[in-house]
Amino acid sequence: MIHISQNAAQEIKRIQLSQQKPDSAFRLTVKEGGCSGLFYNFQLDASSLEENASTQETELRFESNGISIVVDQKSYVYLEGIKLDYAEDLMGGGFRFQNPNVSSSCGCGISFAPRRSEDK
Repeated sequence: MIHISQNAAQEIKRIQLSQQKPDSAFRLTVKEGGCSGLFYNFQLDASSLEENASTQETELRFESNGISIVVDQKSYVYLEGIKLDYAEDLMGGGFRFQNPNVSSSCGCGISFAPRRSEDK
């Protein structure tokens, strides 16, 4: 399961409206790179809301606080149980990830090292 806080949901909805994609899904993936080895990547994806046989087997779909979330199965290994929040501070606003699958993370909060499977 993937959980999006009320604050994060409001920010995603604001972004959807500003990009004129109010019905888009929130696609969350993990990619190689960053300071710690992996990093979070997210984008709005209007096409992912359409069900088709080729993506149905490789993508997982969730709903949290009114946001449709799409995650590919490879990324879900690193994202299962994640909580996404949004907060504003003196440095500005940003998404905050609380991920139980992380052994360490970079100061930026976007890059992380995964917990090894034997550590879970």
